[in-house]
This record gives sequence, C-alpha cells and structure tokens, in this order.
Amino acid sequence: MSRVQPIKIAILAMGGEGGGVLADWIVDLAEFNGFMGQSTSVPGVAQRTGATIYYVELYPKAQAEADGGTPVLALMPLPGDVDVVIASELMEAGRAVARGLVTPDRTTLIASTHRVYSIVEKTAMGDGRVDPSNLLAHAQAAAKRFVHFDMEKAADEAGSVISAVLFGALAGTGVLPFSRAQFEATIERGGVGVKTSLKAFGAAFDRANVPVELKQVDEPFSMPAPADPKLKALVDRIARDFPAQAHPVLVEGVRRLVDFQDPAYAGLYLDRLQKVRDLPAGGDPQLLFETARHLALWMSYEDTIRVAELKTRSSRFERVEAEVRLKPDQLLAINEFMHPRLQEIAETLPAGLGNWLLRSGWPRRLVERFTREGRVVRTSSLGGFMTLYLLSGMKRWRRSTLRYAAENRRIEEWLAHIAAAASLNPQLATEVAQCQRLVKGYSETHERGLRNYETLMAAVREGGARLAPATVRELRDAALSDERGDKLRIALGRHALTPQLREAA
Repeated sequence: MSRVQPIKIAILAMGGEGGGVLADWIVDLAEFNGFMGQSTSVPGVAQRTGATIYYVELYPKAQAEADGGTPVLALMPLPGDVDVVIASELMEAGRAVARGLVTPDRTTLIASTHRVYSIVEKTAMGDGRVDPSNLLAHAQAAAKRFVHFDMEKAADEAGSVISAVLFGALAGTGVLPFSRAQFEATIERGGVGVKTSLKAFGAAFDRANVPVELKQVDEPFSMPAPADPKLKALVDRIARDFPAQAHPVLVEGVRRLVDFQDPAYAGLYLDRLQKVRDLPAGGDPQLLFETARHLALWMSYEDTIRVAELKTRSSRFERVEAEVRLKPDQLLAINEFMHPRLQEIAETLPAGLGNWLLRSGWPRRLVERFTREGRVVRTSSLGGFMTLYLLSGMKRWRRSTLRYAAENRRIEEWLAHIAAAASLNPQLATEVAQCQRLVKGYSETHERGLRNYETLMAAVREGGARLAPATVRELRDAALSDERGDKLRIALGRHALTPQLREAA
C-alpha cells in the first residue's frame, strides 16, 4: 500500500545569497503549521566552483502520529526523488538538471535567470560564456513545471535579497500545502528586514501565480445597460456588490443563465457568488473569478431540454447553412441521431416521478425496451422540428425536474468544498473550483466525468490540510487526460490517497 512520502526540497545557492535563510524559513513555515521539518547543507569548495546544497524534508505531524512512530528523513537529495528544486542562479539550475535532481514527472524547478559567471567561463581564452537559451531549454524540458525570471532584479527593485524572492516564487507555485498568509507570517516571525522582504515576496508570488484569465481582463470593461428592468437590476447588483476585476465574467455568467433559464436563475447565481465573496479568503480575485466562471458553466448544464432548445434555434440553422455553403436553389435536410436513455428520460420528469421510474419494475423495463435503439429526427421537417421545439418548451418546468434537483445538490456540495478549502488556502480553493471542468457534456460523457469528479472530491476531503494546490492540479489534469479514470487512480496512488466514495443520493 502506498504511504505518505515527505515533501523533498533542494536549494542550490551561492555564498551570500541567503540559501540558509530560505531553508530556515521553509522549516519554520512547516513546523509552525503542523509539519515536521529537517534541513541539512553541504557547502561547495568555493563560492563559484561549487554552490551550497541545502536539503529540506517535510512530513505532516498528524500522519506521523497515525503511523505510530517518528519518520526517518534523508540528509541529501537523490536523483529522481526531489519534489522542488530552487536555484538562485541559472547555471545552478543547469547543475541541478545535470545531477538528475530535476525530473519531468515530478519536479517543480524555480530558478532566477540572472547569471554569475563560473571560474571556467571567466578563465576561457575566448568567450567562454554558456548560452543562457540552452540552459533555459534544457531546464524547461527536464522539469514538470519551470518558474523562472530575473529574481536578482526583482530583489533589487524591492530593496531586499534574493532569498525573499525565491520564497515568494515557491509560495506562488502552490506546491506546498501552505497559504500565502502562512508564508508571510514566517517572514514576520524572522523580525529582520520584514517590510522589504514582504515586498519582494509579494512581487515574486504574483509573478509565479498570475492567472491567464485575469491578465486578459485588465482592459477597461464597459458595463452593459439593458432596457429590461430585471436585467438592469442584475447588472447594477454586479457593479455594486462585486470587484471590478470580476465584472466581465459575472456579466457573461448572468447572460448565459438568463438564456438558459430566466433572470431569477441568474439571481441565484449571484447569491451563490456573494457567499464566496464573503468567505475569509473571498477577497482573492482569482478564487472569485474561477468560481464565477465554473459556476456559470455548471448551472447551465446540458439536459435534454437544453439540447432540444439549441438544436431548434434559428441561429443553428443559419450556421449549418453557412458551413455547407447552401445555394439559393438547394434544399437542406438536417438529421439528428437521438438516443435518449432511461436516465435522461427520468431526469426530464418531475423529481418524484423520475425517481419512481428509475426504481420501478415493469415500467422501467418497458421504457428501456423502447429506448434500446436510437432514432433519427429530421429537424428540418415540420414534425421533427415540432418534436424538439415542444421538448425545449419544458424549460418553464425545469426547476421541478429530477436533473435540476441532482445538479443543484452537486453544485452546493462543490461550493462547500470550495469554502472548506478557502479556510486553509485560497490557492487550494481555486484549484478545487477548477475541478468543475470534469463535469461536462451529457449522457455517458457526463457520467464518466462526474465519476472522476466525485473521486477527486473524495481525495480532497481525505487530503485535507496536507494537500497542496499543485497536487489537486495534477490530479485534475490526470482525470482530464483519461475519461476512464486510469491515470487518476495512478496519480492518487502516487500521493498515497485512497478516497472512499460516498454513495450518491
């Protein structure tokens, strides 16, 4: 059975760069927040012919107590067995790669891109400098994730030292199960150069943790001015109750949900987001942004009513005509292959009736018999169009359906997971919010995604405070790359997570 492994961190730094301070910060961070920490160091023979290697291992105290003993932590890093490598200079990153400390299946590499030339480079008869582009390319190929920028320059701009920048970059990657606030409290406990160190830390954290989506919405956003009073009230609420940085995604979410159902449903969307905003970590812009985006997607789930509505819209017919380049003298026939299963039929019925059908005897078998074979519906004909049009008209009764009840229960549980994770770490909560990506599509595609999602949420419950944001990201990526769940099970085993799934209601 897989056992919990220590978190293994190697720091390569030259003399005077604060590598020892960085190692001490990491150990203090761990010990102050429920982990055991151990650090060792092996100095190089000179400041530029051999940097000091600081090695840190961290292990959760709760797990040690559950194991019934004291863990034996290693004194030196082994090739292929390091989670995080931190290099204070680009050549040191190259040395770490050459030593095998950096591996593409496991290691996060954090390195400054500035150069301090080695003795060999300086004493060469000609230009002995190593091409930095080659170093960067090798480091990128060798690491699972490579975070790099000129950290010496960032330290100078903050009036601090590079160790504070490296500490901030480490926090920004999310590879450790600690929040930004816990990292910053560690610097404050040190009591030396706190103000400048926090400034350097913050700049590096933001550099390592900038969400692409938030970068894209930095341009001024003009709020719409709808004439409908109900829609105007929703837009005014967004402008009044939510930060400007989230306005674009909130407006799009409201537009999507009004189209999916009605303004009252969009109001429920804002009600849920207001609870996220009011969390202790709700001020984190990335958490609110990602929750808003994925909540809108989940609340506009694809049920049979939605599919029928999309297939009978005039815009769809216009798009198909444009795609096939229909000429004026041509007729277009659109055939839809429909294969509704018992599950989809039951989910479209009122909740009580749908549950009865799923648990019934001969009525269930009768419906399964008639749905065993798919059928072709020609939506370009009057009969086929009216069949789907009438089904889309059931939108007004959607709130009473079995599917609506099931999705709302899942959404509320997902929001509870986000709130629980936010109490530990906003970065962790953001990764949990993005797990909604697994729940998509309809029919069997939806079932497979939902199964992987529930497995992942069970792992999040089991991991608790020892789960790093980067670990959730890794598990989610594994689930997205293999809908059968095989890669997810392998990744769960690697992190010693054996989630027990709760029986679905």
